[in-house]
Formats: sequence, C-alpha cells, structure tokens
Amino acid sequence: MATYSKRGYKTPKEKEVKDTVEDVNVEANDSTTEEVFSKLDETASKTEDWVARNQKIIIGFVGAVALITVGYLVYQKFIAEPKQVDAANEMFVAQQNFQQATDGVASDSLYKLSLNGSEGKFGFVKIAEEYSGTDAGNLANYYAGIAYLNIGKYTEAIDYLKKFDSEDIVLKALAKGAIGDAYAQKNEPKEALEYYLKAVEVNKNDFTTPRFLLKAGKTALALGEKEAALKYFTDIKENFDAAPEATKVDALIGLAQ
Repeated sequence: MATYSKRGYKTPKEKEVKDTVEDVNVEANDSTTEEVFSKLDETASKTEDWVARNQKIIIGFVGAVALITVGYLVYQKFIAEPKQVDAANEMFVAQQNFQQATDGVASDSLYKLSLNGSEGKFGFVKIAEEYSGTDAGNLANYYAGIAYLNIGKYTEAIDYLKKFDSEDIVLKALAKGAIGDAYAQKNEPKEALEYYLKAVEVNKNDFTTPRFLLKAGKTALALGEKEAALKYFTDIKENFDAAPEATKVDALIGLAQ
C-alpha cells in the first residue's frame, strides 16, 4: 500500500527537537532563578525596613556593649590592679606576724597583731574588708580564719574560712579541713565530719587526703558510725600506706570492726 506525505510537510530533524527542549529548560530555570532572587530581594527589603525602624535600639545596644567593654578594661587597669598591689603591700607585715606566730614565738599576741594590724599597716580583718574582690583580700580571709582558730575564736574562724575560695587544691583542702577543726572544737562533730569529708573530696593527694581521712575516721568513730570510720581508715591503709597517718590506722581499724 502506497503512502503519501502532505505537500510542504517536512519531518523535523533530531537537532531541531533537541533545541526546542533545551529552550524550554532554560526558560524554566530562568523562571526559578528569578523567583529565588525575588524572594531574596523581598527578605532583604524587610530586613532593611526592620533595621530602619529599630535603628535607635540597635545603636543603643552596640553602644552599651562597647561601654561595658571599655569600662571593664578601665576598671582592671586603673582600679583593680592598683588595688591588688596596695592590698599586697598592706598584708606584708600581717603575714610576718602570722609566720612568727606559726613558728611558736609569742603565738597568741602575734596572731592578734596579724588580725588587727601593726606598724601602721592593716591586719587580715581590715584587708579582707577593704580589699574584698582582690586575690589579697581573698587570701586574707584564709589567714584570718587560721589565726582565729589558733586563738580559740572558732565561730570567727568558720566565718572567715567559709569566705575563702581558691583554685589551689592544697590550700582549698586545708581551709575546708580547718573549718572541720573549728567545728570539732565547738563540740559539733557532725559538722566537723562534713567538712573533713569536703576536704578529702577537694583532691586526692598524699598530703591532705590521708590527713583528713584520719580526722574523718576518728570523728565518725566518736559518733558511733563504725562502718564509715572503717571505710576511711581502710582507705588510708590501702591507698596512702606511705603517709605518716598510715602508721596509726591499724589500731583504729580494730576499734571500728
């Protein structure tokens, strides 16, 4: 059967079809891109409007941050640092009196001088008050607490030692343990035990840990808490056998069993 083509009709070539498809794709892509940019422009316009409406607030906030930053730097440079130097200078004489008292030279009177001041210099009590917020003022709390402990003023010792804080793990443990000693002297064994254990928990080391484990064990034993006491004494024996406290625990372990 014969077939005929209409006059003037040509079968489109493959390339022409392909070009038509590509044109459609380009137009679609152009449309999508235009829509994205339109949305971005709309968002940017809204942002600009918001900034314009809130310009005073933004400027005020930025100014406040800048003022705080500058104020902090000025405070550190012209107030905090000179204050720290002044506090250290004031404390020199008090530290000398404290050290001599610790060495056993007229202890009570020297501890009192270290607390109250001498030779025209502040004592630890005044330094802690006047230079609060400085490293020297913080350290003055520790010295004052230990001095009060040594002259039998246990409530004052507790008050000052509780104000003291330090990143030095040994000094921090000694302060907690000294609070425990003050409570023990006040015949408040439960509170004493609490602070001996706090001193133990500050850091595990061969100096402070066995020292306060022994005190915790003795205090627990006095409270009738034999199981807890045995735990503390055994900890010394097993983990700190080279410490001086280890030579004392065998008999105490027998009492706790």
